[in-house]
Amino acid sequence: MVLSFMFIDMNAYFASVEQQMRPELRGKPVGVAPVMTDATCCIAVSYEARRRGIKTGTPVWEARKVCPELRIVEARPPLYVKVHHQFIAAIEECLHVDEVKSIDEVSCRLMDGERKPYQARAKALEVKESLRRRCGEYLTCSIGVAPNRFLAKVGSNMQKPDGLVILEPRDLPHKLYGLDLPDLPGIGAGMYHRLRYRGIDTVRQLCELSLDELHDIWSSVVGKRWWYWLRGHELPEEPTRRQSIGHSHVLPPKYRDDAGAHAVMVRLLHKAAARLRAKGYWARRLRVGVAYHPRGRWSAYRNLELCQDTITLTEAFEHLWRRYPTGRPSRVGLVLERLTPQSCATAPLFDGERRRVRLSRIIDDLNTRFGENAVYLGSMHDSRRTAPMRISFTNIPDLPDPNVNNANAKIRKWRHEDAAE
Repeated sequence: MVLSFMFIDMNAYFASVEQQMRPELRGKPVGVAPVMTDATCCIAVSYEARRRGIKTGTPVWEARKVCPELRIVEARPPLYVKVHHQFIAAIEECLHVDEVKSIDEVSCRLMDGERKPYQARAKALEVKESLRRRCGEYLTCSIGVAPNRFLAKVGSNMQKPDGLVILEPRDLPHKLYGLDLPDLPGIGAGMYHRLRYRGIDTVRQLCELSLDELHDIWSSVVGKRWWYWLRGHELPEEPTRRQSIGHSHVLPPKYRDDAGAHAVMVRLLHKAAARLRAKGYWARRLRVGVAYHPRGRWSAYRNLELCQDTITLTEAFEHLWRRYPTGRPSRVGLVLERLTPQSCATAPLFDGERRRVRLSRIIDDLNTRFGENAVYLGSMHDSRRTAPMRISFTNIPDLPDPNVNNANAKIRKWRHEDAAE
């Protein structure tokens, strides 16, 4: 058993990027919010803010109350994507990025000559120096090195900020005993309560369970995989299948009415449909939801035949929207569910349905070539500038091509009625 993986986690990423780019924020408590309103929450906070008791997810109004000197800045997703690609390039100077896990996390597989503890430590320090040189001194990272990817991620969370933890085979599993159960990736609120119900309160108790006991708690073979992971074994990684694709958006004040909510939902639907096709899936259900201010929620869903085109999804959405109860919407979202991979999907039988799919794919190709919203359906004309780029946990948007900034003016707008003909 050898050291096989290095996991690199950028510290307080969005807030750190803001501090790097804006010197007046350095050393100050900073909260990053999706929009500039106290009704939303902090999607990232600097370590200065964390030391004052503010966490990711804290409502802005509450954060201001806890820390009156808190500086709230509006999120700039295109900037975070640009810096993401910069720090990937900085890491690649030192070793190959094996897998991008999220906007601020990557893992690297160590090769011969990098797997002994002193070699791995030297490589980790080289990565840190490359990041400082290419991205700036406020872009720090915590690094974990371990025999498998799971433990490398655990190690990256054990010492923050700017930490470096190496979990050698001889350290396992006793070096994990000081952690809390939620510190282990994969133990969310539901699994935590399940473990507590079984009398498992500590990581040590978890590590002392047998293969069969872990299998019983997880009610699947995943429990047995945990037994091996905790002891440093590297197991073949099973392919994952996406279950849903969705988007949500906190409404800016000017869109907090029924018409604004509808416009943003149409924009989100176009984005989700394009992602569905890009990832090679078909959907069987559309689910929509609205949160109201100060409280209250509405949701509805509609089952679909195997669907991938934007026109059919828009029709399904409009059918659901007729049931929408008026109010003061503050957040909207939608999810495409019950996904089927392209390889398992049967192509539409009728020519009209096939034309809709072809049209959607042509629009995708043109937008890839000439820039976002170069071509769009007429139903999105009034909402095309709503719901700007947001970064989900695992979906990293590509950088726009600087050569197509003026392409939108050269591309004819496609109207919904034209597409349906």
